[in-house]
Amino acid sequence: MASPLSKKAVSPSTTAPEISVLVPVMNECGNIRPLIDEICDALKGRHFEIIYIDDASTDDGPAELAIAAAEIAQLRVLRHQNRAGQSAAIRSGLLRAQGHLIAVLDGDGQNVPADLPNLEAALLSSDGQNFGMAAGIRAKRQDSAMRLLASRGARWIRASLLGDTHPDSGCGIKILHRELFLQLPFFNHMHRFMPSLVRRHGGFVTGVSVAHRARIQGTSKYQVMDRLVVGISDVLGVIWLLRRAPRQGKVSEVNARVKGS
Repeated sequence: MASPLSKKAVSPSTTAPEISVLVPVMNECGNIRPLIDEICDALKGRHFEIIYIDDASTDDGPAELAIAAAEIAQLRVLRHQNRAGQSAAIRSGLLRAQGHLIAVLDGDGQNVPADLPNLEAALLSSDGQNFGMAAGIRAKRQDSAMRLLASRGARWIRASLLGDTHPDSGCGIKILHRELFLQLPFFNHMHRFMPSLVRRHGGFVTGVSVAHRARIQGTSKYQVMDRLVVGISDVLGVIWLLRRAPRQGKVSEVNARVKGS
């Protein structure tokens, strides 16, 4: 049976989208279509696009995406032939996105798309500060005690070594200006350090309280100990980047030509 959010109901816009929503996924069959429908509901009446980046899934996720793409005009699907990781998937979507604003959320369904308008409003209300990012802060995390403990430790490390004052850098839902996003250094796992990287490039970071829910389908792709070990080398790399941050200020063009010449 066709979804109520079919091409007939969700027609494409002839203008460039205002916002591009990037969703990286790997083996998330069952979580895909419900999340797409929620994104469409959250951005109803807007010019938007949804870009799913399938990181070489081996389940029925690609088939689920193919069906959704045939029914929803705003949906674009990219696929990695070889698994490259979440940050690489986000980067693939970013390079093909057309929106002035870029939203990112996890594909496991734990982020709530209904929070996107609040994040966008928070970002745009601070627009006088040039470019920046509105990042989610999960009010009540629906994760295991072990994962919560690991996140608390990671937050302490980021605050101590990176000066990252954002209380929930690991939250997957965020919105930022595309021009700023393209300037950020790309490396594996960079999505976990977005607040520090945004500030490194002179952008502002605004925290917004967001909802969080338990995973319904599938299992997490990250193990606590694996993330901890990899995270140590990531932090050292980010420290290196922050110490070599560009010192360039604002640049203005000077027209030296004499009028009438």
